Order: sequence, then structure tokens, then C-alpha cells
Amino acid sequence: MGFSLDFWDYVTFIVLALFVLSFLILIFWIAGLPGRIAIARKHPEAEAVKLLGWSGFLTIVPWIQAFIWAFKPTDIIDIRRFPKEEAEKTEEEINRLKENPGKL
Repeated sequence: MGFSLDFWDYVTFIVLALFVLSFLILIFWIAGLPGRIAIARKHPEAEAVKLLGWSGFLTIVPWIQAFIWAFKPTDIIDIRRFPKEEAEKTEEEINRLKENPGKL
């Protein structure tokens, strides 16, 4: 190669690798943020918010929509169940999502 690598070159490579790794971790944390907020707030469509957060991250606008949607739940109008039953079904869905956090 015409030159030799010394100690500071290796330190530079390690620092760059740590920077890239921390950047990727930050990206994954931000992409999953709307889903985690929706699950914590017991959103009725928490799984949809989670999917929109992950799938819309690269284009930004859908991710922003998922972030806003995580804070404002959809008004539920379901004529099949009364409001108490709907709340129980939502709670079951949230518990299912909490048990399998890596499974969409």
C-alpha cells in the first residue's frame, strides 16, 4: 500500500464504526417510536400505527402521520360490541403486542 497503519489509524476506524453503529441504532429507535407510543397509550389501532411508523420512515411524511396518530386515537364506532367490550378487545390486542414486540 505504500504506507503503514499505526495506532491512531485503528482508533479512527473504531470511532467511525461506533459512530455508524450508534447512528443505525438511533434510526431504528426513531422508526419504532410511533408504535411504542401507541402501545403505551393503549391506542385501538396500535398495530397499524406501528406498521405505518416502520414502513413510512424513509419517506418521512407517513412517519409524521403515524407519530400524530399515536397520540390521537381513532374514534371507535363499532355496532357489533358495546363500548366496554370494545375496550376489553383493545386491551387484549395491546397485551398481544406487548408479548411479541419484535413480531409485527
